Amino acid sequence: MSSEIPGTSAPPLPPPGPAVSAPPALPSLVKNPWASAALSFLFPGLGQIYNGQVQKALVFFAAFAGSIVATAEIDPMPFAFGIPFTYLFGIVDAFRSAALLNARAAGRNLDAEEAVAESPAWGVSLIVLGFVFLAHNLGWLSLALLARWWPLALIVAGVIFLKGSIQKRLDKGDGPSL
Repeated sequence: MSSEIPGTSAPPLPPPGPAVSAPPALPSLVKNPWASAALSFLFPGLGQIYNGQVQKALVFFAAFAGSIVATAEIDPMPFAFGIPFTYLFGIVDAFRSAALLNARAAGRNLDAEEAVAESPAWGVSLIVLGFVFLAHNLGWLSLALLARWWPLALIVAGVIFLKGSIQKRLDKGDGPSL
């Protein structure tokens, strides 16, 4: 007696065919640059929060609010320029940051400067702004007295940017070209 049941033998399975790979997926947007810019248009720093850059958002908001307070309480002339500058720069930065996040997600090669989404400089900026406002509130520092010296901040920032630019060119071997 055979242990097989008649009519139940199955034909052997065919050998596996060649592996079929899925078509490469198009990179989806991690963050929508236009939505990020629109959010920053509605409120300074909101686009940066959408991009996941909370420190940067706080700096933009503090700079915008600080410009308004300084314009109202210290001297309208130099600080009034800070209001539209901070507002418009925040919109541009939100758009650019979202585009960089998308480029990184798509695997494109970025230079070191563009690859940094959240720089420590934003945290340092918040600490410095916090100390300045705290010192003003406690009476240790008069922002009205500093109003006369605001161009010095532009000079220092210009020197820092110029030094960084020259150093970057020297590191690449291009030599300084102004």
